[in-house]
Amino acid sequence: MESLLTLFYENKEFIFLILVSIFLGIEVISNVPAVLHTPLMSGANAIHGVVVIGSIIIMLEASPDNYFALILGFIAVVLGTLNVVGGFVVTNRMLEMFKKKEKK
Repeated sequence: MESLLTLFYENKEFIFLILVSIFLGIEVISNVPAVLHTPLMSGANAIHGVVVIGSIIIMLEASPDNYFALILGFIAVVLGTLNVVGGFVVTNRMLEMFKKKEKK
């Protein structure tokens, strides 16, 4: 238990930054109208691609003994990749709606 408290104390800035980012993201997303959500999701793909690249770089620069940074980087890569793929799937579905349908 003491090692867990030490870990939180040593990384309190990172934990604070993550918590603020979560709350800010929830607040921003919840205030976006439904009509704009799909086009904004499409534009967010590029941003999340940068997140994936940045988290890979952070993982490469982290010390092998710094498990917190490695785990956090891995989680960022997984979640960023899921977000990129999901964004492309949603964009593809949106573009399918605008294609002309074949006449039977």
